Amino acid sequence: MARIEHFNNPNAPRPNSIVVAVTVFVQDEQSRVLLIQRTDNGLWALPGGAQDFGEYIAETAVRETREETGIEVEVTGVVGIYTNPNHVVEYSDGEVRQQFSICFRGRYLNGEPKTSDESSSVEWVSRQELIGLPIHPSMRLRIDHGFELCSTPYIG
Repeated sequence: MARIEHFNNPNAPRPNSIVVAVTVFVQDEQSRVLLIQRTDNGLWALPGGAQDFGEYIAETAVRETREETGIEVEVTGVVGIYTNPNHVVEYSDGEVRQQFSICFRGRYLNGEPKTSDESSSVEWVSRQELIGLPIHPSMRLRIDHGFELCSTPYIG
């Protein structure tokens, strides 16, 4: 399913849903962040996705990271909570979702990067390598917050 990200766009369609979603900021031993290239829009992003019925939100973070990257993580904290009403995602099925995403900090446990139906590429990326990658501004904000190692989570 195709998606279009609208960010501070006054002509964006009005949202018709809010879904609890997560992203996960995890680094390897060389301080590189785990990123996927999304199959639905070609942009680079932290792994993540929507919570399923019957699971704790931290379980969502672990599952989505495993499904999209092949990497096993454990949740160790919260980078931030992202709820900007001026960020909506328009899907080809007519859903227009207002952003609601919790970005967790994860610790790498094991596994090797591998692609999935949702990720055409999975890479450990250094902070310097981020400059050349197409990354949505809202995702770049989460990545930057993850690298900052703040003592309190971002809420916005």
